[in-house]
Amino acid sequence: MASKTLFTDASGWGCDLNGRDLARRNGMTRRGFMRAGAMALVGTSVIPAFLTRAVYAEAASAATNKKKLVVIFQRGACDGLNVVVPYTEANYYAMRPTIAIQPRDVLDLDGRFGLHPAMAAMKPLYDQGHLAIVHAAGSPDPSRSHFDAQDFMESGTPGVKSTPDGWLNRALQVEPEHGKPSAFRAVALGPEVPRTLQGKVPAIAVANLADFSVAGRGAQPSPISNAFQTMYDQSSDAVLHGTGEETFEAVRMLKAADPAKYQPAAGVVYPATPFGNSLKQVAQLLKANLGVEAAFSDVGGWDTHQNQGGAEGQLANRLREFSQTIAAFWQDMGDEAENVTLVTMSEFGRTARQNGTGGTDHGHANVMFVLGGTVKGGKVYGKWPGLSNQQLNEGRDLVVTTDFRNVLGEAAYKTLGARRLDVVFPGAQVVPAGFLGFA
Repeated sequence: MASKTLFTDASGWGCDLNGRDLARRNGMTRRGFMRAGAMALVGTSVIPAFLTRAVYAEAASAATNKKKLVVIFQRGACDGLNVVVPYTEANYYAMRPTIAIQPRDVLDLDGRFGLHPAMAAMKPLYDQGHLAIVHAAGSPDPSRSHFDAQDFMESGTPGVKSTPDGWLNRALQVEPEHGKPSAFRAVALGPEVPRTLQGKVPAIAVANLADFSVAGRGAQPSPISNAFQTMYDQSSDAVLHGTGEETFEAVRMLKAADPAKYQPAAGVVYPATPFGNSLKQVAQLLKANLGVEAAFSDVGGWDTHQNQGGAEGQLANRLREFSQTIAAFWQDMGDEAENVTLVTMSEFGRTARQNGTGGTDHGHANVMFVLGGTVKGGKVYGKWPGLSNQQLNEGRDLVVTTDFRNVLGEAAYKTLGARRLDVVFPGAQVVPAGFLGFA
């Protein structure tokens, strides 16, 4: 039977459940393995018994009641022009004869812009003043490559490929200290730590919370459990009791929270999709008082080169899931939503004109959402550049008028207290005086 990985880092190194040392098999020492980046916790059906020990009291209380920043990456380049529709622009309809959202269908925001009708679940959040929208936002880098553009946005350094860490990790590095940080200070929902959270601050990736609460109860310790127990308890290796300890501590904390018993707030139903499950688990982690300060999730399926659709179709289906998931998350957080800021981003927008196959191609500016208890919502922020032919970037795209780093910088400054924005976004000149004022 094929083995299942218990612990991996972002590169995939780990130990399997049959006890084989994958790190050693690949020419890596134990010290090197434990030192290799932020650890990921991957759902499995066997949990070593020693990982169920009581949580350290100081770790459990670390960062309690602090504000939390949740970042959502829409991978694939979402079509911002059909998400937040400039329905008073005549050229919008001229350039999109079959996929434009008609004025009768848009969910009006301010008499100028309207939400795609599939995003009805998020409209009340805007009306209540919790949701802010930033249009014509994006990267100053002109790349139309998914890989490069995502890397530039996650590193926070457009045009620079050599940046070793992510902007959100740097934001955590420069925030004020609040006692001993939790093992769950920085967490991503997924199989590995994303570029956004890589860096000096230890980050945890969790593939599936539920797998950690029900496994191994009453069972005899497995050989791999004993192996980890011996390696951890008897080792005098400072590296093992450093980087590795955060991983073990995180599992203990997660076990104590008993994820299998979690139920969303009354009336909250998340979409039964990977993204819906991801944000449900983010809500669970935030509500479990595990000391989460920054959480990350992503959702794909936005690369609509063909058959994009208009009020209905491929993009509408993705937007419906996206908006219903975010609305469920907000409702699920209840009173604790006051301490949460959620921001969305996508690597670039799409062309203003539809193509010959009923879709759109890689473009430039896009739309970002900011949701939070202290957000000054109910408004579309940013300078609108217009969609007349002479106003388009390279004659084909919406122009970027708000640097995405300014949006993320304001969120990090107001939520995490990250004051050294010159460190978070080197060379970008992101300063409070230039904030849009949504937070």
